[in-house]
Amino acid sequence: MAEDRRLASLQRFAAHVAEVAPIDLSLRLWDGALVALAPAARSDLVVSIATPAALTRLVRRPRLTTVVELIAEGAVDLEGGTLLDLSARLGGGSTRGMAKKLNKVLAAKTLLPFAFGPGSGGAGHAYGGSQQAKLAAGRDDKALVQFHYDLSNDFYALFLDQERVYSCAYFPDWEADIETAQKAKLEMICRKLRLKPSETMLDIGCGWGGLVCHAAQHHGVHAHGVTLSQAQHDYAVEKVKRLGLEDRVTIELRDFRELSGVEFDKIASIGMFEHVGLENRAGYFQQIRGLLRPRGIYLHHAITRPMKKTERDFRKKRPEYSAIVNYVFPGSELDHIGGTVDALEAGGFEVHDVEGWREHYGRTCRLWTERLYANRAAAEAEVGAAKTRLWLLYLAGVCLGFERGTIGIFQTVATKRARGASGMPPTRADLYA
Repeated sequence: MAEDRRLASLQRFAAHVAEVAPIDLSLRLWDGALVALAPAARSDLVVSIATPAALTRLVRRPRLTTVVELIAEGAVDLEGGTLLDLSARLGGGSTRGMAKKLNKVLAAKTLLPFAFGPGSGGAGHAYGGSQQAKLAAGRDDKALVQFHYDLSNDFYALFLDQERVYSCAYFPDWEADIETAQKAKLEMICRKLRLKPSETMLDIGCGWGGLVCHAAQHHGVHAHGVTLSQAQHDYAVEKVKRLGLEDRVTIELRDFRELSGVEFDKIASIGMFEHVGLENRAGYFQQIRGLLRPRGIYLHHAITRPMKKTERDFRKKRPEYSAIVNYVFPGSELDHIGGTVDALEAGGFEVHDVEGWREHYGRTCRLWTERLYANRAAAEAEVGAAKTRLWLLYLAGVCLGFERGTIGIFQTVATKRARGASGMPPTRADLYA
């Protein structure tokens, strides 16, 4: 009887939502009933609640991490699409205006009975290791990186391009496919580095080897890539052999901070700085400077967050940001572009160009989400249903962040400071020719 009353209460509240704040969406309850949240709501996109315990957990702990865990477990699910589809159905904006229209007393009466039901959680899916901010305090970057990247090479292949480039693509036009856009990105990086035959190049966090192989094949450089991911290292080494590039490309499973006694003409860091942690920012750029020849070019490609009124406000983490860190990207922190430029100049670099690619990354993540969703059965077979749900949530959430401007990305070109001419051309016309 109590179960029947709770179901009836939920249905009454859904009818109230449909009347005062209609949403073109349907809700599937644990008894199989389909409840419309608008008078003419479609049933092609459905939020399902598999058990009353899911609502009990939300009532007892109304936090984003609870939602993430419930989604990972399948206790709450979105049938018929992804978070991108849900956002589009909601109009792409905030739901705060809808919430103000709801009867708060009715909402409380509906949810209160769930506070007393059984609602124990399942196995946690967040990173369980230490996430120390400073290297000196024992930060283990290898463990943090491997949690994210050693998931499965075959899993990443389900949504990345053929070269497995896992960073922002560069779209010649917004209709370009991911293959075209990633090739354009690799070429743009090489152009910005102004690579010349026989030069030496270092790629910090080389991933599956896309950039080092492209640079060697198309620009004649000797490229060295380092990564902390065992899975990426093994794949990249095999790729170098397969392409016959052993005389021009080398790959190491190594922290770039351990490199010494060697100097490179050009250095790239593509989507790696996010793993460093802001407390280690100065040391990071100091190490890069030590590896670069005088007036050598460094290209810094990194995700950012907009600056707040103060640095203290900036360091505060929003709940959705913390969820991404804990469940998918442990140990990561995003700088603001001003902080990056300041740190580069303080570290002995001269900054020449800063280019925003925010909308390019929004498009990239949208295509990745669509590809992973289309291959979700294969993904579940490879890494399990929980990881697949988490990654669909992660990719779609990051896509919305870029599209809405709550996160950004910049490519910054700098040279190791020295007296006299920089060696850079008078214009950048050649980059876009």
